[in-house]
Amino acid sequence: MTIRHLKVFLAVCDQGGVTAASRKLFISQPSISAAITDIETEYGVKLFDRISRKLYLTEAGTHLQEQARYLVSLFDSIESDLISSGTRGILRVGSSVTIGNRFLPSVVIRFREAHPQIEVKAAINSSEQLERRVLENELDLALIEGIAHHPKIVSSVFLQDELVVVCANDDPLAQSGAVTPGELAARDLILREKGSGTRELFDRTMALQQISVEPIWESISTQAIVRAVQAGLGLSVLPYWLVQEELSAGAVTMLRLSGVELKRNYTIVYHADKFLTEPMRDFIALCREIRAN
Repeated sequence: MTIRHLKVFLAVCDQGGVTAASRKLFISQPSISAAITDIETEYGVKLFDRISRKLYLTEAGTHLQEQARYLVSLFDSIESDLISSGTRGILRVGSSVTIGNRFLPSVVIRFREAHPQIEVKAAINSSEQLERRVLENELDLALIEGIAHHPKIVSSVFLQDELVVVCANDDPLAQSGAVTPGELAARDLILREKGSGTRELFDRTMALQQISVEPIWESISTQAIVRAVQAGLGLSVLPYWLVQEELSAGAVTMLRLSGVELKRNYTIVYHADKFLTEPMRDFIALCREIRAN
C-alpha cells in the first residue's frame, strides 16, 4: 500500500463514489477501482459496502480513513517542508478563544522577533475542534483550555486560570458578592458554546453538584456575552483573565461561587508522532514564559 493508494481511498470517501473521485483526481475510474481493490486484496479486508449503487464505509474502512487522513496530511506537510526548505517556513498554531484573545498575540510577536523567516498561521476555535485538527495534522500545535482527551495527543500545562461568575452592576446579587450553585442554576445563564474548555469545566463542575444547567444563550463571542450580562439579560461564567479589563473598568461585577472551585489549566498540545522542529520548541518555550500583563 502506497501513499497514492491512501489518497485514492480518501478521495472516494470524500467524494462519495468512484466516479466523483475520478473527476477530482483526474484518474480513470478503472484505476480508482483498482487502487481500492489492491488494498482490500492485500490486507484481506472490505473497505466499502456497495448497496443500491452507493458506497458505505465498513468498520475496517472507517478505521483506515482516520489513519489515512493523518498520514496523507503528514506526507503533504513533509513534502511542503522539503519544497520550502531554505526559504521560509510556516508554523500552524491553533488557539482557544480565551488564549487567542489574551495571550497569543504577545507570544506571536516575540516569536517573530526570534524567527522572522517563519510565518505563523493561527486558527481560533473551540478546544474540541483544535484537538481534532491536531490529530489530523492540520495544526502543528494548539493552545487549549483544559485537558486533551485523545491518547495520541501530548499535553503540557503552561498556565492556570479560573472561571468567575459575572453579573450586571445593578443585579441584586452584586451587593452580596457571592452566589451558590443552586442560585446560579435558577438564573438565566449566558454561556460559552458546547465544546469550549470553559463550558466543559463549568458543566462538569455543576454535574458534580447534581445540578443541571440549561443556558438561554450560547455564544463563541466573549464580547457578546459580556455585553448581554451588562445589559441585565443574565449571568455568565467566564475566564477571569478574559474579563479582567471589564471588571477593572467596572462594566460588570464579579461574584464568588460558594463552595466550588473553578480553576483550570491552559495546555499546549501536539500529536505524539509529531517531530518538534526548533521553531516549534521555541514557540512552546515562549508559551511557558507567559505571564498576565
